[in-house]
Amino acid sequence: MKTYDAVIVGAGAGGGIVAGVLAEAGHKVLLLERGPNLRYEDVGRDHLRSQRLSLYGHNAGPHIEGNPRVVVGADGQEHQVRPHQGGYNNNAACVGGGTRVYGAQAWRFMPQDFRMASLYGVPEGSSLADWPLSYDDLEPFYEQAEWELGCSGDAGAMVFHGPRRRGYPMPPLPETRKTVPLKRGAQALGWKTHPIPVLINSQPYDGRGACVGCNNCVGYACPTEAKNGTQNTLIPRALSTGNCELISEAMTERIETDARGNVTGVTYLIEENGALRREMVRSKVVVVSAGAIESARLLLNSSSNKHPHGLGNEHDQVGRNLQGHYYSGARAIIEEEIYDGIGPGITISTTQFNHGNAGVIGGAMLADDFLKPPIDFWHTSLPPDVPRWGSEGKRWMRDYYHRTLYVAGPVQEIPNPDGRVQVAPHVRDKFGIPVARLSGTTHAATLDVAEFMRERAEEWLRASGGTKIWSARHTLRLSGGQHQAGTCRMGDDPRTSVTDRFGRVHAHDNLFVADGSLHVTNGGFNPVLTIMALAFRSGQHIAQALS
Repeated sequence: MKTYDAVIVGAGAGGGIVAGVLAEAGHKVLLLERGPNLRYEDVGRDHLRSQRLSLYGHNAGPHIEGNPRVVVGADGQEHQVRPHQGGYNNNAACVGGGTRVYGAQAWRFMPQDFRMASLYGVPEGSSLADWPLSYDDLEPFYEQAEWELGCSGDAGAMVFHGPRRRGYPMPPLPETRKTVPLKRGAQALGWKTHPIPVLINSQPYDGRGACVGCNNCVGYACPTEAKNGTQNTLIPRALSTGNCELISEAMTERIETDARGNVTGVTYLIEENGALRREMVRSKVVVVSAGAIESARLLLNSSSNKHPHGLGNEHDQVGRNLQGHYYSGARAIIEEEIYDGIGPGITISTTQFNHGNAGVIGGAMLADDFLKPPIDFWHTSLPPDVPRWGSEGKRWMRDYYHRTLYVAGPVQEIPNPDGRVQVAPHVRDKFGIPVARLSGTTHAATLDVAEFMRERAEEWLRASGGTKIWSARHTLRLSGGQHQAGTCRMGDDPRTSVTDRFGRVHAHDNLFVADGSLHVTNGGFNPVLTIMALAFRSGQHIAQALS
C-alpha cells in the first residue's frame, strides 16, 4: 500500500493550489481527480454543449451517464437528474475543475462580507454567521493568488473595496463598444464604476500569452492559455517538483479511518476495460477539495462505527447551509449597435450596492456580461413577449441581438440550514456510491436582496439609454451551481460548523477541506478568488504541520 504525506481529493481551484503549496514545500502528494485531464481540443466550442449552456450535454464533465443526483422538489417529491439538467447544480469535473472553463472573474470579498451577522443581525430561521477570520487575515493570500496565477485589473478604481498592499500584476482588459453606454449611464446616476478583475492575461504573463478577445470564453477552454486556472499554474508547478502524483479519472470512494476513528487515507476506484479497480492509499493528511456538494457527499459517505453519520458530522452540520448565487439583473434594447464580437465581454462593474442598502441584508456587484453565442441568447435573453419560434422570433434576433445590453450580478445569499446536501442510499452512481440528495431552499431574505438589485440593474440600463427594459422576479429556491459553497463551513464552535479557521475538520487533526464548502457566507461576488486565497492559507498551514 502506497503512503503519502497528503492525499488531495479534487484537482480544482482549491485542491490544485494545496497540491502546489505542499509539493513545493517538499511533501509527497497524491492528487486525485474524478474527471479527465482535458486538452483544449477535448473541451471543444460546441454552443449547445458547454458548462455555460448545457442543452444537450456539457464539455467539462462529469459524464452524463452514471452520475445522477436526487433533487427534492417543492412538492416534497424526489427526482433523479443528470449532470446537464436543471436542479443538478453542476460544477466541472476535470483537472482544473471549474477553472478549466470558468469566466475567471477574480473578486476579493469585502471586509463586511466576513461579519455579516454582526452588521445586519440574524434573520429568524437563517444560519447567517460571521466568519472566524477577517479580511485582514486573508488579504496576503488574496494577493498571493492574484500574483501567482496572474490577474488583470485596476485596484485604484475600486474605491469601495478593502485595503490592499499591492495592485494587480497586469492592467485591465480593454473596454469594448458596450462599455460606452454603461459608463455614460453610471455617470448620469453618480455611480462609481471600474473594470472587472479577471484571472486572464491582458498581456503575456509567466510564460502564457495574452487574451486574444475570442468570443467563446466562459464555459470553454482558452485557446491561448491566457485564462489562468490551476490546470495551467499550480498543478504543473506541483508536478514539476517530482513530489506530486496526479491520477485523473479516479473516483474517491471513501476516507478511511482506523479502529479509533482516526483518518488514515482514502480508497479510490478506477474504471478499466469495463471493470472497477479499487486502490487504498495511506497518508498523513487528507484534503477534501471536491466542491461544496461532492465534498459533503464524500464526508457523509465515509461513515464507520466510530463515525456512524459520516466524518465531521457529529453535530449534523455537514451538508447544511448550501449556497450559491442568485443572479439579479435586467436587459435592455438601446439605439446604438453595441455588439463587436470582442470577448470575453465583461468590461465594467459597480460595487456601490454590495452593502449599505436600507432594508436589505448585503447586496451584489453589477456588471455587464460575457458575450453570449446566439443560441444562449435565444434561450436566456429574449423579452417575454417575443415568440420563441417562427419568423417574428427570427426577425427580433436579426434586429436586436447586436443592440441588447445585459447587466447582472451574484446576490449575497442569506444561508438556510435546511438548504442542504445529504446522501441517497437508494440511488447510486456507476461506481456503486450513494449519490448526493439536494433539498430545501435559500432563506427568504435572499429574495429581498435579489429584488433590490434587480431594480438597480433596471435603473442603470434606463440611464444608459435603454428603450425597452425587461427582467424577471425571483422565486424562492435552492441555490448552488458553479458558485456552490457553505456545506462544510468554518467556525470556532463545532456545534455550528464543520471545520476550524484553517479548514481542519473538527475532532480530526489530519482531515482538511479546501474549497467553497468552507464559506460561511458567499459574498456578493464570484467566489473563486476567495477559494484560492483560503487554499493558499490552508496549504501553508498544512505544510508547516507536516514539517
